[in-house]
Amino acid sequence: MIRLSTSQQEILRLLRRSGELTVEDLARAMRITSVAVRQHLEPLLADGYVTSRTQRGAIGRPCHLYRLTDAADDLFSKGYANLALMILEHIEAADGPAKIEEIFRSRRTRMEAEVRPGLEGQDLELRVRTLARAQEEAGYMAEWERIGEDAFLIREHNCAICKVARRFPQACEQELQMFHNLLDADVERTHHRVSGDSMCCYLIRPRRLCLSTHLAIPSETVTSS
Repeated sequence: MIRLSTSQQEILRLLRRSGELTVEDLARAMRITSVAVRQHLEPLLADGYVTSRTQRGAIGRPCHLYRLTDAADDLFSKGYANLALMILEHIEAADGPAKIEEIFRSRRTRMEAEVRPGLEGQDLELRVRTLARAQEEAGYMAEWERIGEDAFLIREHNCAICKVARRFPQACEQELQMFHNLLDADVERTHHRVSGDSMCCYLIRPRRLCLSTHLAIPSETVTSS
């Protein structure tokens, strides 16, 4: 997940409103130099959120016009959460809670199928790292940390489906089950955004260890994906 500066967010908004703009257009609108605009554009171009084309005029040098790609759609706020809630509530009313459980179970199965190939042959630390990276790419602002000799944490500072999860706890239950299945380890949720915590946090240990064993959880991350 890209972390956008204020200037990069402004570039995205300007391109969204205008369609295509030159560096000079952006510089005038933002009241900064063309050099600064190019510096802000570089990561947006590298990550595939902005593209450019060359326009040749009758006089002078050709200019580059910048525009957003389809990938940039995900960077803008959407009303998908409300729509998803409305659809799920309609399904629940028509078909009952069991159908909702089936939907979230199916979602978990698809997510597992996407991540599992990257976990084959890895030890627990590498599985934790790979899963944290997958959750980060899915918008959960995830990071991982080793604690003790063979225990790990995965912290998620954002919930990509928070509004849905607050209404349907099955979403969180299936995420916990996904962590169990993919990591092949004991997984305990120690913090939960839906319950009022600032993040979701999972304590991960090899199956041979008992979950009742006391292990202090540090508040700061020292190793992240």
